[in-house]
Amino acid sequence: MYFQHSSDLWAEHPGLAAGVVLATGITPDVSVEEPIAEFGAVAGRRLAAGPEAEFPEIQAWRRTFSKMGLKPTQYRCASEALLRRFKKEGDLPRIHPLIDLCNAASLAFAIPVAVFDLANVSGGLEVRHATGEETYLTFSGETENPEPREVVFADAEGRAHARRWTNRQSGLSAVRPSTASVLIVAEALHDSAARDVEELITTLAGRLGEVWPVAPKTTMLSRSAPRLEF
Repeated sequence: MYFQHSSDLWAEHPGLAAGVVLATGITPDVSVEEPIAEFGAVAGRRLAAGPEAEFPEIQAWRRTFSKMGLKPTQYRCASEALLRRFKKEGDLPRIHPLIDLCNAASLAFAIPVAVFDLANVSGGLEVRHATGEETYLTFSGETENPEPREVVFADAEGRAHARRWTNRQSGLSAVRPSTASVLIVAEALHDSAARDVEELITTLAGRLGEVWPVAPKTTMLSRSAPRLEF
């Protein structure tokens, strides 16, 4: 399998930093409340100092969404949406231990984190511009076709596992109780993105190894080394 960003995306977004965590051996029968609380405390301190809209991580994604022709207050990157909900409710709903942990890390770092169940990904994933022919399965079970030029996570069969880049994941490869092998992707575009994404994936891999009997592997991708094969 593989994960990569297209050369077009690297050319259009030279400030992109992308990190990947691979793990096999995930189960739903663990507790992640301790790291969730720690990550939540970090997010709480940042939000107490100022609104999420002023975070450099969020501002960079807003500029990127605007560049893609999307209204940044209508289509928000995943980390901004999580921060807004966390600020309003003081917590996030529990879905699955892995998702809960990754959402909490996303809060703390203000960086979008996507998690894909590899059992439902064909061949691999490429983050690229859509042709408009890809299929996307919503969480409600409906099938959509992304707009041409929209940024999607597409597999080898032309199935889109995320729409509008970091805005909306598909129900097809969502983590579920049977999930065992996952690909976790973190992406950022702000000035210190490379350093912050590397810290995020290193921290997250460490937490995974503490909770599950897994040996996560981390990789940073770049324009000169854009592809990971595994």
